[in-house]
Amino acid sequence: MRLTSDNTFKKLIVIGDRVLIRPSKPDEKTASGLYLPPGVQEREKVQQGVVIKTGPGFVIAMPVEEEPWKSDEEKVKYIPLQAKEGDLAIFLVSAATEIVYEGNKYYIIQQSAILMLEREEEM
Repeated sequence: MRLTSDNTFKKLIVIGDRVLIRPSKPDEKTASGLYLPPGVQEREKVQQGVVIKTGPGFVIAMPVEEEPWKSDEEKVKYIPLQAKEGDLAIFLVSAATEIVYEGNKYYIIQQSAILMLEREEEM
C-alpha cells in the first residue's frame, strides 16, 4: 500500500525515528517467498508488516546559533531512516505500540526494533 494524495494516511505525521506498520496476515508472503513460519508467529516475538509511513529520522544536534537570516527549517537536521514506505518489515512485537486507526490495526515502532526489510526495488 503506497501513500497517495487521496488516502487517509496523508493526515498522519510520524515523529522522529518511528515507523507506522500495517501487520500482515499470518498466511501472507512476499513475491520472493519470504514469510514467517507458524511457530514464530504463534509466539509473537517477531511479526511482519508493510511500512505505511516513516518519520523524518534521527535528529542531529545542531550548534546553538542565533542567526536571524536562517529559516526555521535550517535549525533541525535529520539522518534519514533505512525503512521506506512500501517495504516489508520484520520487527520485534515487544517493542511495538499497537494502535487502531479507522478500524484497522497498526503498529508504531522505532526503527531499531526492525530486524530486516525487504524492498521490491533494487537497492
